[in-house]
Amino acid sequence: MAFLKENILIVDDDINILEVLYRHLASYNYHVYKAISVKEAVSILRDNTINLLITDLKMPEIDGFELIKFTTNHYPKLPILVVTGYPSIQDSLLAIKSGVVEYLTKPFTKEELKTAVKKTLKTKNKTITNNSETLKSTLINEELIGNSKKILEVFDIIERVKNNKATILINGESGTGKELIARAIHYQGKFSAKPFIAVNCGAIPENLLESELFGYTKGAFTGADKDRNGFFQAANGGTIFLDEIGNASLEVQAKLLRVLQEKEVVKVGSQKPEKIDLRVIAATNSNIKEMITNKSFREDLYYRLSVVEITLPPLRERKEDISILIERFLFKYGIEYKDQIIKITPNAIKALENYSWPGNIRELENVIQRAVIMCDKIVDVEHLPINLKYTINFPEEELVPLKIMEKNYINKVLSATGNNKTKAAKILQIDRKTLRDKISDSNKNE
Repeated sequence: MAFLKENILIVDDDINILEVLYRHLASYNYHVYKAISVKEAVSILRDNTINLLITDLKMPEIDGFELIKFTTNHYPKLPILVVTGYPSIQDSLLAIKSGVVEYLTKPFTKEELKTAVKKTLKTKNKTITNNSETLKSTLINEELIGNSKKILEVFDIIERVKNNKATILINGESGTGKELIARAIHYQGKFSAKPFIAVNCGAIPENLLESELFGYTKGAFTGADKDRNGFFQAANGGTIFLDEIGNASLEVQAKLLRVLQEKEVVKVGSQKPEKIDLRVIAATNSNIKEMITNKSFREDLYYRLSVVEITLPPLRERKEDISILIERFLFKYGIEYKDQIIKITPNAIKALENYSWPGNIRELENVIQRAVIMCDKIVDVEHLPINLKYTINFPEEELVPLKIMEKNYINKVLSATGNNKTKAAKILQIDRKTLRDKISDSNKNE
């Protein structure tokens, strides 16, 4: 009797084991993805809907432990089955708090595999989501994570609104993840099978925004050679996300108000209203109340939009989440660029935590991405942008005299150039004689 068709990802650097697992699982009518490395596995997880992960532990470069940590952090509902020749490894797995993990010890029979797979699939909910084109789960997004009180309050609101169509207004600075919140609300709720349409109101010219939102009829304006639906019609039944809503003109705002009040849209060039049924989520990094005072935003529209209001805290107000985000981005870009796990020094973490982050999470991700490219295996303060390097106050015991600092730096440059004094002098922007004198002085003082 065949099983229901589930998507299973198997990860093992041993091609023979991989093929055995593949044949067995395919015979039970599972759809099987194969990966011979953690990097390949992460790529498959991000681009496909996976219902079960089966992984070995002992793999070169990045081992199965790191894959388990990545999976339980990013895909918390995904059940995991470990195939291992080391049954005593259970204690180590529990130590990394990997959640519900089942074990199958090598060698195993086809029937034992069948039993273990059935058992593991029952351990967690099987509504596993992915983020191939859209981010379909709050915790799948590397950015949308945290344990701070403020971000947990946001997650609580998401849970409360995800299954209804109340209009929502998201406030937050640039880079705080407003669209991620909107996607999480849509894709975690019962309307997730319906369309999610994101519209950046600030990126569409003002004279085109109305026709883009509501559609137009043939002949409505020059170039309108046929009837066309707008974003609202495209999102019917699902969610429309209006980012940078503060950029909409007062005329467009008036039409948006009608949509929210009457649940209908009128195409440009038409008098005929069309009924729609969708959820509207708007977002802004502007001070809407100040815009209302300045008469650039309609007060009645504000009240219609803010049935539920979510304020995303800037990163500087959720400092305790910075280390979690750093870990996620290090893993992500370490695998992408270096095929390895990149570590970070305590001083670098301290510098990142002391910075004010005007660009918020987007800026942090860019900084970590650059640091991973610039470092070898460990990110240190020297790999950070110059404006971050001086945010750290080193303890007095870590401070050293200038001559020692200079000596250490010269030695580092000499080491990097293979003791080529001409190259070293060029990097240090001094002549070769000055470099020789500094090396001589340093040796005399030892």
